[in-house]
Amino acid sequence: MMSKATTLKTLVALAGALAISISPLGTVLAARDGDWSGLRISAVFNNVPFASELETAWGFAAVIEGLEQTLLFDTGSDGALLLANMERMRIDPGMIDGVFLSHAHGDHTGGLERLLRRNPSVSVYMPASFPRQFQRSTAEAGGRVVTILAATKLFERAYSTGPMGRATEEQALVLDTPKGLVIMTGCAHPGIVELVQAAKKQRGKDVRLLIGGFHLLHQSESRIRATIDALEALGVAQVAPSHCTGDRAIALFRKAWGKDFLDAGCGAVIELDP
Repeated sequence: MMSKATTLKTLVALAGALAISISPLGTVLAARDGDWSGLRISAVFNNVPFASELETAWGFAAVIEGLEQTLLFDTGSDGALLLANMERMRIDPGMIDGVFLSHAHGDHTGGLERLLRRNPSVSVYMPASFPRQFQRSTAEAGGRVVTILAATKLFERAYSTGPMGRATEEQALVLDTPKGLVIMTGCAHPGIVELVQAAKKQRGKDVRLLIGGFHLLHQSESRIRATIDALEALGVAQVAPSHCTGDRAIALFRKAWGKDFLDAGCGAVIELDP
């Protein structure tokens, strides 16, 4: 593959407890006065291991800092573990402004209830097809439920592809950075290629980073390679597959992208410059 100018780093600093060394502990990246100083993506829940100090379990969640709102993308399957991992990474649940839920499966929504106990005043962005009882209980816990019907702007630089797929409706998160799109997927049930195509069409920009679950765990090697070929053809600069992507597929992505492959297992931190 061609080399990319995008500069991203995957790092975890270990000093007794897990700490993020990008900035002083407790410092939060935030957009101010329309300026943008970069993004920090911290994988706080994942079945794919990375930092031994964190506990893994089936599911996915990541904290995104540097936007107008600090987002929690999905919540994993276990709220107690989600909060424990966040504490281990020195991430305060109280700093979360919004929760983006990709789809209604328990390994992506199971931690929401416990998070809302700690921080009830958050916006929760979910496809409108989520069960009514789930929407009701989220609102009763204090969350501001925002239902997504179609591709939409959530706030500055943050967009939803809108719910896609039939058997399982799922939305992907699209972050519009000066150097291209960052696309985050929960499980990519509608198809990882289809989600990327939709995001590119909606925003009209190249893809800087594709991160999350690619739903290739039970796919054949030929199908995985075809997916890799399609994503390369779409110009995806860097990839960080995890969760339901599967070990075999992750290894093939690592080989295909080389230095532009980023680890996104539990405890990994990816920092994107402006």
